[in-house]
Amino acid sequence: MDIDKIPPWFLALEPEDAAFIKNFVLRSGSLKEIAKLYEVSYPTVRLRLDKLIQKIELNDRKEEEPFPAFIKGLAVDSRIDLETAKLIIDKYKQEKTR
Repeated sequence: MDIDKIPPWFLALEPEDAAFIKNFVLRSGSLKEIAKLYEVSYPTVRLRLDKLIQKIELNDRKEEEPFPAFIKGLAVDSRIDLETAKLIIDKYKQEKTR
């Protein structure tokens, strides 16, 4: 596959996220099998999958402005909490309308 045909959302993933997707596909989407592979609980795998889904959805939205998307990405990655992300985005929107 040519690099220009790889979806932007996939290129935005961290290497460990791409590896998770590969393992997920190779194990036919079985979260139980993924939990065994990573030696973690089923709820931990479910949480990781949910965060990965959020990352993909976030990167797939092209109409969104870069700064709010960046802040949401930080929240999805648990680098900042969701409430702080909301405050930053709200403040950004307020300043932008001035």
